[in-house]
Amino acid sequence: MGQKITLKIGGRDYPLTAESEELEQMMRLAAVDVDKALTQFNARFPDTSLEDKLVFVAVQETVRKLYAKKKWQVLKDEVLSLDSKLASYLEGIDK
Repeated sequence: MGQKITLKIGGRDYPLTAESEELEQMMRLAAVDVDKALTQFNARFPDTSLEDKLVFVAVQETVRKLYAKKKWQVLKDEVLSLDSKLASYLEGIDK
């Protein structure tokens, strides 16, 4: 069974369960990031509901995740290409 933790986001407490210490740390860091983004949206959109601002945060974080995933794929492709070139080069040396 996991560790019960409470995360504070937007002035509200959210009780959760973290299955490991690593996951707990990641959840706490995520809560800090979400709270910072929420603070920024609070300043920009003071008359918007908390729920709408949380949607803004979710969209922003999802875009970041998709961008990182795309960039990771580009880097992975580059590594595979370099690996192939290196293998070809080393084959040429052996002959």
